[in-house]
Amino acid sequence: MSNQFKVNNPATGEVIQEVNVHSEEEINQALENGHKAFKKWSKVNAHERSRLLQNWAQKIQENKAYIAETMTLENGKPLHESLGEVDYATSYIDWYAEEAKRIYGRTIPANTETKRIIVSHQPIGLVAAITPWNFPAAMMTRKAAPALAAGCTFIVKPAVETPLTTIRLIELAHEAGIPPDAVQCVNGRGSVVGDLFTSSEYVRKITFTGSTPVGKTLIKNSADTIKHVTMELGGHAPLIVAEDADLDFAVKQTVGTKFRNAGQTCVCANRIIVHENIVDAFSEKLAVEVEKLKIGNGLEEGTDVGPIINGKGYEKIVDQINDAIEKGAEVLVGNKYDTDNEKGYYFVHPTVLKNVNASMDIMHEETFGPVAPITSFKEIKEAVEIANSTPYGLAAYFFTNDYRTGTYLHDHLDFGIVGWNDGGPSAAHAPFGGMKESGLGREGGLEGIKPYLETKYLSVGNL
Repeated sequence: MSNQFKVNNPATGEVIQEVNVHSEEEINQALENGHKAFKKWSKVNAHERSRLLQNWAQKIQENKAYIAETMTLENGKPLHESLGEVDYATSYIDWYAEEAKRIYGRTIPANTETKRIIVSHQPIGLVAAITPWNFPAAMMTRKAAPALAAGCTFIVKPAVETPLTTIRLIELAHEAGIPPDAVQCVNGRGSVVGDLFTSSEYVRKITFTGSTPVGKTLIKNSADTIKHVTMELGGHAPLIVAEDADLDFAVKQTVGTKFRNAGQTCVCANRIIVHENIVDAFSEKLAVEVEKLKIGNGLEEGTDVGPIINGKGYEKIVDQINDAIEKGAEVLVGNKYDTDNEKGYYFVHPTVLKNVNASMDIMHEETFGPVAPITSFKEIKEAVEIANSTPYGLAAYFFTNDYRTGTYLHDHLDFGIVGWNDGGPSAAHAPFGGMKESGLGREGGLEGIKPYLETKYLSVGNL
């Protein structure tokens, strides 16, 4: 293995920086250091941990412009999205700085006069995280913040495509006063670092955001040492538009959820399911709005859609579009490309496909690109069947102003996150996570700190 890897700007293919690869010995040493640091960090009182997390959040906000620019350089997303992600990432630290002081126990009435039963919570231990390239700031802080708030120590391996944002955030945590061994970053190939994390006797919990196949491997490998796991895995989100929906509002929300980060998000709408009586009107309105989106370098003012992260992601998107067209889909807008294999940049123009059907790959495979496939339904039960016809269950969206339709959809959609007339439901104070093969556990909200805590039951007798 080379001792360095190159971080490229996906908008230009240019090398931004070379990053050192940690050796297996260095990673194992970092794990041991994190384990040893746990003994001291776990004893720091909750109010002090809260103060240090608040300091970290403040440091991040003071460096917001630099972090956002770094994120756009290595990830490609428009700068305004990167600035928004810095705020989103900080919101998790702010939330869990407060939750650190609210890790409550309880007493339980005993079944005898001579006993007292007490329930308390304590931190699990060293937590190892593996984070994705598409949200390099937020996916790290929403794992690190609850872990540190609970009293756990934390080590993270960022994606090789986007390590620079994470490295800077960890540096700021140290500047904020969080001990260096309490929060660490290591760099290397995912399979190598993942094996070291899952096999380590020092790691008590694995938390991962990424693909379902990799998540399954991590779960299997964690079983040998009975590690706790939190998995936020793949998605294939449906977006249902009922006959009574406000079309202009639904179109605006669809554009927001579908084309953010060039469609490279786990929760973006992947299958747009529209009532047959309004599918033509909706499709026309959506095409008009998508045509307005500006594609380009994320650092350029006015850019709405940036590049695809790499050639592999680009090829998958193109294959899905071509497969859909061959099987009868109509291109309303897009199906254009700006690429340079030699320089290493790949742009897919925002694309809207109409008359999509179940025979097409795009209806069964997560796209991770700026493509909006539209299909239709007649009865609401049919829309639910289409939506649920996937092993994934991360996010779903629907648009209706009828409370009966909305309630029915909420009750019958098998997804962990549901937006009703809301294309952007994610928030630090709400539980984020999926059903079925989209993951285990939740991040965010009160539920987000529980996976970092062990429950201890004390029975006091002979009173």
